[in-house]
Order: sequence, then structure tokens, then C-alpha cells
Amino acid sequence: MVYYITCFLFYSFYFVLKTNKSLQMLQQNRYNRGNKYLKWIKQNFKKNFITIEIFFLVLPCFFFLNTMFLFLLYNVFYCICTLNLLLKQKKETTKIPLNFTGRLKRLYTTTTILYIVGIVVGVFYKDSIWTYFLLSTLLYFNNVMVVLANLLNTPIEKGINHYFRKKCEKKLKSFTSLDVIGITGSYGKTSSKNILKDLLSVKYNVFATPKNYNTPTGLMITVNEYLDKFNDYFIAEMGACKTKEIQELCDLVHPKYGILTKIGVAHLETFGSQENITKTKFELIESLPKEGIGILNADDPLQVNYKLKNKVKILWIGIENKVQASIYADHIKLSKEGTTFDCHFKEENKVLTFTTKLLGKANIYNILAAIALGKFLNLSDEELLLGVKKVEPVEHRLQLKRYFDMYLIDDAYNANPDGCQMALDVLNLMKGKKIVVTSGMIELGDKSHDLNKALGEKMAEVADKVLLIGEKQTKPIQEGLKEKGFNEKNYIIFNTIQEALEYLKQNQEKDAYILLQSDLPDTFNES
Repeated sequence: MVYYITCFLFYSFYFVLKTNKSLQMLQQNRYNRGNKYLKWIKQNFKKNFITIEIFFLVLPCFFFLNTMFLFLLYNVFYCICTLNLLLKQKKETTKIPLNFTGRLKRLYTTTTILYIVGIVVGVFYKDSIWTYFLLSTLLYFNNVMVVLANLLNTPIEKGINHYFRKKCEKKLKSFTSLDVIGITGSYGKTSSKNILKDLLSVKYNVFATPKNYNTPTGLMITVNEYLDKFNDYFIAEMGACKTKEIQELCDLVHPKYGILTKIGVAHLETFGSQENITKTKFELIESLPKEGIGILNADDPLQVNYKLKNKVKILWIGIENKVQASIYADHIKLSKEGTTFDCHFKEENKVLTFTTKLLGKANIYNILAAIALGKFLNLSDEELLLGVKKVEPVEHRLQLKRYFDMYLIDDAYNANPDGCQMALDVLNLMKGKKIVVTSGMIELGDKSHDLNKALGEKMAEVADKVLLIGEKQTKPIQEGLKEKGFNEKNYIIFNTIQEALEYLKQNQEKDAYILLQSDLPDTFNES
């Protein structure tokens, strides 16, 4: 019994480490919504299963050994596995830590119960080598066990979700003076949300969804826990990775106003087609009431060519398409201090010159959308100018910082084709040596290779040096660099962003500009 208890203690500690990691990946993959987590397991089969732990499956071959010696062998092996996992996790940099939400705690409990069943079996059959084989096998397949726990919890989560949805709907109905503004698009949702919030806050009491709370659960948490009767406007960021998901969010919060940022190929893998992406994004605009307002981008052909199925009033913004846009920008000037541009209001035949701390053409579109809606919501010219001037850069989205003796353009959260191209345009305008640090773009379906290769070709035209993160996932970028004749000595491959930044720290070049682009989530780590 002593040996069994000792083995159980080692087993329990290793279980906690493994389960934390498995649940972290499950959480990052939206609790297997759209089978994202199962796809991650399949794509990372070698990393998940061809490991030192495979020895668990062969230990029963030593059944002929003395029982005490076999227990000792198990304990030693659990120690080795634990130390190996601790060292591995110490080397890894966790970008999105495990968030112990109510759902996660319930999932942890169910996972633990599944393992306790195996441990109880071991108590009754403690002398059986096959009991240890069972427990070790369960631990080896920990990734799969959390999927089972997630499946078992589905009825519970549906019941809890129904309760909080009703609570959310009731609370929103009680706020008769509150109007909801929805923001969606393939890219730029968070930036657009923050810009609009800063602008409208000059005159109104505004609340916006925090962080990336852009799912049904995120909106329910925001309404139930944060929104109050003193808010004039609630800005709801709306994300989706498959059809009908935007409609689901609209049915929950009923937006009166809507902004569609830019339609691209983000999540093409889960949407299935460009047509599905476009239809889903327009679910926001088509859910707006007749007295509402939809803000669309006249420079986006997918928006211009879409046949709208309702009669909501549309305001068009743009930079290139000055014919269709009722509000457009020109004379855009960029520096490391920020951007200035002229904004033309066609209906009033008026021009205002705006100054912002933000960088990049994408942010000009977001500002124009905020100006258009702000104008409709009765902000004066002075309030518009002040609001744009006070807008702060969104963290990790073209955020300019000092990095020792160099400048860092932090665009780590923009892993999409348009955003990456625009970030390179920003870098190209800077004076000084230009360095790109990137891990490439993801979730682009069968377009992934070509779009990443094109990104490499663009880098070759702009950058003096390129630091790539992950040899396998950046191969298309390497192809693009080579095709454009980029000197192979000027691009280096690292395992992590942190290694690349440490390299730059050790090899500083005064006043160089470093573009940190598309730092992928933990689920895409190659090491």
C-alpha cells in the first residue's frame, strides 16, 4: 500500500501539470467549438503522442519483475516525466495563460472525476500491474480525456448558458435609453471598438466589451457584470469563425448601429468559402432596424458588391473610392509621432484636419468609421477633433514603442493579409534600418501558402533583415524571400519570438525599426 500511495502522489502531481496544459489548449481552441481542439491534436500528433511518455504503454512488459521494483520503476519514471514537462514549460513562453473561469473549473472537476474512477479501481486491485497500466494510459491520453470531460459537461453548460442568456436579455430590456453598436469584420474589430469608444466618450457615457469578449458568452458576461443604467451606448465587438455566429450575437444584444471594418480571408478554414465569410459579416448590417445606421467601407469590393437584404441607412467611408464614400480621407502623412489626414464631409462640403497617435492605413479606416457614426450621433466638429486626438494605440496593434536604442512597431495581434501588408507599408515609411520579426499568418485554408509567400515577397522589398519564428510554418515566407533575391544571410530562423528579441537586444542597431508581426498563439508553437 505504501508503494501505491507514493506512486499515486507522483501520479497526481503529473496529472495536474498535464491537465493544466491540455485545458489551456482546449480553452484557446474555444472549447473545441468547430472541432478546433481535435484539429489541433491531429496537427500536433507527434508533439502530443511521440514523447517520453510512450514508455507508459510498454511498462507492463516488465510484469515479470519484482512488484516492489516495478513500483519503484513507475515512481522514477513519473519523476522523470514531471521534470521533463517542467523544464519544457519553463522554456516555453505562455502568451495566453490558463484562465480559471467558471466553465474551466467545472471542466477541471469532471476531468478529475474521470481519473478518480481509475484510481479507485487501483485501490481494489493494487497488486495488479494492469491497474497501473490503465492509470498511466489515461494520463498518456490526457488530451483526449479533456475532450471527453468537455463532452460530458455539454448539458450542464447549455443549462448555465440558457440562464445567463435570459438574465442578459432581461437586463438589456430594462435599459430603455441604451443603444447598442455592433462592430464586426475579418480584421480591425478591436481597434475599431477602442477608437469608437474613445471618440464617443468625449460626449457620452460609453461601455465597450473588454479584451476579446466577442462571443455569446463574452457578451453575456459584459452585460450581466459590467453594463449599468448610466451607459448611453454599449459597443459590442462581434467575432465569428463560422456562418450564423454574428446573427446569434445580434439576436442577443439587438444592435441599432453597426460598423463593418474589412472583409478578408480570416478563418477561411472554418468558414469554408469567401462567400460564407461575407454573408456572415453582413448578418450584423442586415439585423439593424430601419432607424439604425450601417457604416461600410467603400474601398472593400466585397462590401461594395454585396446586395443588402434590408433598407437600413448606409454611410460609406473610404480613402481610395472617393466617388462612393460620403466621408473620405486624403493627404495622409505618417511619422513616428503618429498620423495627420484631411477628412472630407461630402454632404456638408467641409474638410477637417485630424491628428492621431495611431499608425497605418487600417487605423485611418477605423477612425473614419468612428467619425461617421460620431457625426450621426451629434458630436460637434470640436468634439470629433478632440476625440480622435485623444485615441490611444491598442496594445499589440501597430503600437510604437522604444526598445533599448531601437524602435519597436508592435503588431503582434495582426495575423491577417491586409494587416500584415499595411504594417509593412508603415515600416517602409520609417527612416533607418528596417527589421521584421514574424511567425507568419494562420487559418487561411488552402490560400495559406500563397498568401504567406506573397508576404515574404513584400518583406524582401521593405526589410533589411527578417527574423522568422518556426522553420516549418514560415517556409512559404522563406520561399517568397528567396524568389525576390533576398540575401539568405539576412534572415534567421528562431524557435520563439523571445529568442528573436533577445538576439536583437544583443545585436542592437541604433534607431533601427523593428516590426513585430503576427506572434501566433500557444497552439501554434512548433517546439
